[in-house]
Amino acid sequence: MRYCSQCGAGVTLRVPEGDNMPRYVCAQCGTIHYQNPKIVVGCLPEWEDRLLLCKRAIEPRYGLWTLPAGFMENGETVQQGAARETLEEAEARVEVGALYALFNLPHINQVYMLFRARMLAPEFGPGSESLETELMRESEIPWDEIAFPVIHESLRLYFRDRAAGHFPLRAGSIWRLEGPERRYEVSLEG
Repeated sequence: MRYCSQCGAGVTLRVPEGDNMPRYVCAQCGTIHYQNPKIVVGCLPEWEDRLLLCKRAIEPRYGLWTLPAGFMENGETVQQGAARETLEEAEARVEVGALYALFNLPHINQVYMLFRARMLAPEFGPGSESLETELMRESEIPWDEIAFPVIHESLRLYFRDRAAGHFPLRAGSIWRLEGPERRYEVSLEG
């Protein structure tokens, strides 16, 4: 950040009085610009024994598979956001159920909230951010073509829990490890 969104003057990065974190502070009007993690909401859309996945038509991770999810918008609940993202990315209408997975991704300042959702009909198609959409059984999941570690971990847990017939709330953190290759560490709570 270089300029204040309130008055347009330059900002400096410093720890404001009474705070303990560096923040961008306007040199002219004194506005403190807080930067907080983004909330990503999405669904595990279920139809019979299959889940609806989307192949990404945008970066990052173009051409890889994911669950319908995206950034929450102001003025909506997390459930409304999850349903909206499923409609936008997969043209599927869902009844959003219980929160299933909550993952912290500190390396990219995001919190993922994924809900189990029941598709209202087996009607779906690629939205503007998807190349294709497909209902997949566990045996059909292209595990080596999953876009993000959080999606890979959520799918892995979902199929394990489905086999056990029990869906507890899953929570944890995913940390990117140092180095040029894409390596991650997953820690689950409970």
